[in-house]
This record gives sequence, C-alpha cells and structure tokens, in this order.
Amino acid sequence: MQWYLGVLKNYVGFQGRASRKEYWMFILFNAIISFIFEILDRIAHISPLLSTLYSLAVLLPSLAVSFRRLHDTGRTAWWLFIGLIPLIGAIILLVFTCQDSQPHDNQYGPSPKI
Repeated sequence: MQWYLGVLKNYVGFQGRASRKEYWMFILFNAIISFIFEILDRIAHISPLLSTLYSLAVLLPSLAVSFRRLHDTGRTAWWLFIGLIPLIGAIILLVFTCQDSQPHDNQYGPSPKI
C-alpha cells in the first residue's frame, strides 16, 4: 500500500524514475480499487459513477508513474503514444514496463534501485 500512496503523493512528479516495483504495485492496487468501485456501482444500481470519479482522480498520478517508469528504462514519455496502436501498442508498452531498470544513472536521474 505504501507504493500506491507514494505515487498518489507524487502525482505531479513527471520527472525522475520509477522502479518496476513502484509501478506494478500502483497498477495492482489501482486495479483492486477500481474493481471494488465497479462492484459498489452495480450494487447501488447507479451508472458507473464511483468508478468514473475514481478513474478521473487517479488519471494524473497514473500518467506520472508511467512517465517515470519509461524514464527508468531509458525511454522518453513520448513512447506512451504507442499505446494508441490497437493491440500491438499495448504489448510493446507491457514489454517496456516489464523491463529492468537501467543500472546506472541516466538522463532522467539516478537509479531508483539504490
């Protein structure tokens, strides 16, 4: 949970690097919370109000951690646009976010693994 809260606290931190663990723990907790809100929306018989509000609330932190994760692998944040290509783009982004960090300092900052 500390990784999730850490990303939320650094919601406008588009500079620097994010480790694989930070990124994937955020994604995991984000998916769990989204699932819970989706269930609550269905139980309450309302349109997806809670899940939509939650998605909007975490949009900026999600982008920020994605930028930092790409920076950690030595790529610019412009690579996020490849996700707009159906299927292939999502697979490429998945591969990029699963790759290990660059072991040394890069142009985006020091390695988060230290």
